[in-house]
Amino acid sequence: MNRPVSRRLEGPASPRSGRSNLLWVLLLAGVATIGLCVALLSRGGRAHDSSGETLTLYSAAGLRVPVERIAKQYEQEYGTKIVLQYGGSNTLLNQLQVNKFGTADLYLAADDFYTDKAVELGLARETLPAGHQRPVVAVRKDSPKKIASLADLLREDVSVCIAHPDQAAVGRAVQRSLEAVTVDGTNRWAQLEAAVTRRGVFKPTVNDVANDVKLGAVDAGIVWDTTVAMPKYRDEFVAVSVPELEGDPNLVSLAVLTSSREPTAALRFARYLTARDKGLPVFEEAGLRPVEGDVWAERPQINFYCGAVNRRVVEQIVADFQEREGVDVNTNYDGCGILTSRMKTIDGQKTALGFPDVYMACDVYYLENVREWFQEAANVSDVEIVIAVPKGSTKVRTPDDLIKPGVRVAIGQPDQCTIGALTRRMLSEDGMYDKLMAKQADPGEVVVEKSSSALLVPDVLTGHVDAAIAYITDVLVNQDRIDIVRVASPMNRAIQPLSIAKSSEHKYLVRRLFRRIVASPEAFESAGFHFRLAEESAAPASEGGHP
Repeated sequence: MNRPVSRRLEGPASPRSGRSNLLWVLLLAGVATIGLCVALLSRGGRAHDSSGETLTLYSAAGLRVPVERIAKQYEQEYGTKIVLQYGGSNTLLNQLQVNKFGTADLYLAADDFYTDKAVELGLARETLPAGHQRPVVAVRKDSPKKIASLADLLREDVSVCIAHPDQAAVGRAVQRSLEAVTVDGTNRWAQLEAAVTRRGVFKPTVNDVANDVKLGAVDAGIVWDTTVAMPKYRDEFVAVSVPELEGDPNLVSLAVLTSSREPTAALRFARYLTARDKGLPVFEEAGLRPVEGDVWAERPQINFYCGAVNRRVVEQIVADFQEREGVDVNTNYDGCGILTSRMKTIDGQKTALGFPDVYMACDVYYLENVREWFQEAANVSDVEIVIAVPKGSTKVRTPDDLIKPGVRVAIGQPDQCTIGALTRRMLSEDGMYDKLMAKQADPGEVVVEKSSSALLVPDVLTGHVDAAIAYITDVLVNQDRIDIVRVASPMNRAIQPLSIAKSSEHKYLVRRLFRRIVASPEAFESAGFHFRLAEESAAPASEGGHP
């Protein structure tokens, strides 16, 4: 039945009124959503809902106690279920090799030898250090054998238990240390191995060794110092430190596996487990000597100051890194003079005002200006400085042509950007720079200075100048419209260093970003850079405790 037209225009039935009500509903829903996001952010940035996720961690058996505590703590905080599987470090690595297409997410080894091996074999991608431990001789406090040295383990009246070096990290660590010690023409490892074979036993894990000592099945065993510190053993064991085993400590290390179906979630838990205010205190209670560690944040934010010349190659690497890690990299691309001036302005208020966690300069010249705030640098790449001219132009064929009357020139401003400082250095060799500045003072001439290298080539493209001194990387992307004039000078190169700030609370995270950069030589070479680093040897500093 048709209703009267007048009825269709009345209050609740009016389409206009209905749209108005719908708009109010949508507006209120939007406000509620924003309020929820703000509330989540105010609780430490926890906007990610990880409930329902399941991660599988392969862990060295000797780390079981702290690992179980940390996993339970993480599950309570974030709802992610952590499935734990224990074994000797080498045994677990062998399992990962056999089951390359399994679904394990993380691998915690008692020695970084194994996580490095996992990366080498293509089984793992990222590694995060946790802390240090070293082998000691464990003896029951009520033992009558008076064992005080490694030589005592070779006595005929002493039975010894050690972990097999082909299965557990502690066994390999003992073998490696003792093979370097020779007594009476035989290395100590061969002597100990013979003694264990005759009157002792090899075990698959360090926990098995400790249990044999506790039960009195053997007189002594070689375990980690962290094992003796465990509550179940500390009141019953004496740790005997012997010089032969007191070399460099072993580094407990966590690897994120390539088989993980949830790499971002795996990395999030990895950061938690190795955070100085989350997992590391639990490891320390268990006797591990922790590394410095990053501060925990579910979605960390790092500030990356990056010289403009690097943008073309670094931008995509940073984007990929952010997506995989589940972090935010606040990248500031600009002239290095501007970037370093900004650093000096905010020195002393680094946290509040966003001092960079990492700085990749256009050249070492500008890193030197802020060296006191940064750790040891790694020189990532270098790039040639050239003269860019319009396609087919013959006005400028050599640097000398730049000072000819009527030739319009663009250069970098030396106090604001690296290309400007390097141009001044390069042209000053034969007095060219002073002549160019004298030309700039002439009202009838055009010599413009730019604050960033990114602004030089556009002036050539638009016809505002006849030539610009620029990085070849900025020229190559426009080579259909620009010709290159080479500059014969030993100073025609800019070297790009990368360094981590001493004040950064996320040094290990930044180090992983550095590794992503190191692993991208093709990206640098294709953009016109010369890549200076070899992945296997490049590092801004040591992995152990001070990245």
